[in-house]
Amino acid sequence: MSITIIANNKKAYHDYEIIEKFEAGIVLQGSEVKALRAKRANLKDGYCRFIKGELFLMNVHIAHLNTANTSYTPDSRIPRKLLLHKKQLNKLFLKMGKESLTIVPLFIYFNEKNLAKISIGLAKGKQTHDKRQDLKKRTLDREAQQAMKAR
Repeated sequence: MSITIIANNKKAYHDYEIIEKFEAGIVLQGSEVKALRAKRANLKDGYCRFIKGELFLMNVHIAHLNTANTSYTPDSRIPRKLLLHKKQLNKLFLKMGKESLTIVPLFIYFNEKNLAKISIGLAKGKQTHDKRQDLKKRTLDREAQQAMKAR
């Protein structure tokens, strides 16, 4: 299984505790696939929102490619529809409403069939003290690994 990661959202792992992950397709326009192949995407401030029963990716920047042979230039931050099964959409919608969770994009990639996919996560926001505890734990783990390696 070989996937090519285009853009990664490190901020999502820092600001949220990821509870469950899903894979979704993205509806792209014009030269956006070429722009993704050139790795010109930014997920940093992205989030997902339900609009009329469909899930949309909001505030994700996919830059326009100047070399694209088209006069049509889509807006770089337009909402993009995500393609999920109906059962998955219902599950996400129910969990979002009941537990007040957020859906955040984790990374965009091309799968083995060369289709653009996005990994989204059902996430719960972290408090400042939770972030500090994660940093402490990560530092202790790193030091333990270094000590084991030195032995």
